[in-house]
Order: sequence, then C-alpha cells, then structure tokens
Amino acid sequence: MKPAWTSYIVLPVLAVQMMSFAQENNMKKITQTAGRDQLGEFAPQFAHFNDDVLFGENWNNADLDVKTRCMITVTALMSQGITDSSLIHHLQNAKNNGVTKQEIAALITHVAFYAGWPKAWATFRLAKEVWKDGEAPVDQNDKDRHAASIFFPVGAPNDAYAQYFTGKSYLAPISTEQVKIFNVTFEPRCRNNWHIHHATKGGGQMLIGIGGRGYYQEWGKQPVEIREGTIIHIPANVKHWHGAAPDSWFSHLAIEIDGDDTSNEWLEPVTDEVYDNLNPPTN
Repeated sequence: MKPAWTSYIVLPVLAVQMMSFAQENNMKKITQTAGRDQLGEFAPQFAHFNDDVLFGENWNNADLDVKTRCMITVTALMSQGITDSSLIHHLQNAKNNGVTKQEIAALITHVAFYAGWPKAWATFRLAKEVWKDGEAPVDQNDKDRHAASIFFPVGAPNDAYAQYFTGKSYLAPISTEQVKIFNVTFEPRCRNNWHIHHATKGGGQMLIGIGGRGYYQEWGKQPVEIREGTIIHIPANVKHWHGAAPDSWFSHLAIEIDGDDTSNEWLEPVTDEVYDNLNPPTN
C-alpha cells in the first residue's frame, strides 16, 4: 500500500494541471452551439443567450452538480407539457450524467402528482426509449454528447490496448511529464480485462471519475460505482478491473503512481455473466 501522504502530493499537482489544461484549450464542461447553428443569422442575440449564458454560464455554475441540473430541467419541461425533441435531449443528457432508470421513474412519478397524470404518461413514453433495457446499439451522437459534457477530451480509439478491452474505448493523454495522466473513455458496457499493477514498493494507480457512470471491482470484493468526482485508490499487486455501466458512457482519469519494479499484467476478460450480475452500491 502506498503511504497516505502521497495523495496530498498528487492531487494538488493534478489540480494545477487541470487548470493549466483548461486555460490552454479554452475548455468548458458544458457547451452548446444549437443557438448559433439554427438561429445565428436570424436571431443572433437569442443565440448568444442560449449558447453563452444558459449553457455557457448557467449550466457550468458549480453551485449545483450537472446531474441535479438535468433532473430539474426534466421536471421543468414535463411540468409545462413540453414533450418534443428538447425533452428527449434532456432525458438523454440526464442519463449520460448518471440518472438511472429507477431515478427517472421516481422523478416522473413524483412530478405527476403536481404537474398532471397525462404529462407523466407522455414523459414515460420518451423515457422508456432512452432507458431501454439490454444492450442497445452504440449511438455516435451519444458519444458526442458525452464528449461535450466532460472537462477533458475523449481522444482517439484505444487501438493499442484493444485486445485487453471488451467493447470500444478511447484514450487521451492529459499529462506525460512529472505525473502521467490519461483520460480513458468507455462506451456503454465496455470494460478492461482483469489486471494487476505490480510493484515491489509504491506503485498502483488512482482513478478519478470525470463523467458518466462506471464500475471498479477488486478480485473477491463487491463492485464500486464510479461517478463524476469519485476517487479510487488502487493498491499495487491487486487484481481488478474497471469500465462503463451498461447504460452510460463513462470517462475517468488514470494516474500511474511511481514505484519500484512496476509492471502491468493483463489477465482474463470480465465475462458477461460477471458483468451482468453486478449490483454496486450507489454513492
């Protein structure tokens, strides 16, 4: 196990690198261009308010987390009886930001008592399509929406390590100096094989969830759910895997911890039987 004090060194360094990366790339967590794309010439001021104020400032205000904002927005649209493509978009956005099928069902049921039963029926019809059970075809638009919702780039297809993954993943180097940091993005149901970060001293890995919903599991232990802001400390010499939930794109930062005689050992895939029977506690 690495000493506890290593976290107090790595995290401040990471925070500085996050700020530097954002400044260099002028990135925002939530972005929107629909206003300018559709009304830029006809109503430029409205397009500005939509893209720069509503989504540029309001959705990026840190006083509320993105998942909460998604749930509030769905409630507001449902209450007004708005069940067009805008509600579909915000239902999908809610799912991408960690709202589960059980949570959206409870939300719609609760709001039905205050907003009206017909509005609930209309919203449920749309929600059922967004939260379909089983393995749905991966939608490239979902990937784009996920990419727009996270702080770091998704990167290129992770072809070099594809043999160690079930499903498709993407890799983006965030820092290759001092502390090595990579953003790993998984499509729904994608996960890496069981593997071990070996070291005779120190070593291991740290994961930080930055978008969507995923899992981490050590051999012989219950899985842990990873959401935005979840930090996972992986000791050296422990067999484990991590990846996306069945119904969500997922991204995490992977930070390698320095150690002596470090190496990675890739093992067997996580079978569908194991994966489909996961029931991690929610954070």
